[in-house]
Amino acid sequence: MRQLSGLYVLLALASAPGVLAQSVTSPGGESLLTPGDSIRVTVWRKPEFSGDFVVGPDGTIMHPLYRTVRVAELPWRTAEANIRTFLSQFEETPQFVAEPLVRVAISGEVTRPQVFAVNPRTPLAEAVARAGGATPNGRRDRVRVFRPERDGTRRELVVDLEHPERGLALSPVHSGDQIVIDRRRSFLRDVLVPALTVVGSIASVGLLVERATRGN
Repeated sequence: MRQLSGLYVLLALASAPGVLAQSVTSPGGESLLTPGDSIRVTVWRKPEFSGDFVVGPDGTIMHPLYRTVRVAELPWRTAEANIRTFLSQFEETPQFVAEPLVRVAISGEVTRPQVFAVNPRTPLAEAVARAGGATPNGRRDRVRVFRPERDGTRRELVVDLEHPERGLALSPVHSGDQIVIDRRRSFLRDVLVPALTVVGSIASVGLLVERATRGN
């Protein structure tokens, strides 16, 4: 089978059921794969078993060969063992590397807003950097992270990228995180220019009224 391209993976992530809907963690705090996440499998000398594959709604890998292999909502060691058991049907001691990839959405004042897949050990600050970082108008000191909970709600976290050594900037992403970089407030852009626009509009209306009065 052909390896899925990066674009196909991103499109599949964006359209898969439950995308950005729920984050699941193990008792130890490990971010577990959920439907809509993906997994990268590289099998030695078996390209037909290798590629980036999306986790389906039933928790198995969306691939004709792996369709019975469950990886969602399991500790990574268990998911990896399931892959090894499957590959053992074709080779006594399969040589492979598997990597979990959770989907993260980054929007707002960021260079390349997108939904993409990253290793669950990726720090929040690094995830923003992979999207090109904040624009000059972005608030790096107060980046909002909306993290889905099991009950369907979202918990809002605030991250300070100006001082990554503090707080949550170096903590890992979770499946379904939505990272939003707000626009930095500018007195000139947000206060003065709108005020001058209003004053100009009022002056224009006054001029029209004055002309109408003179015409009468």
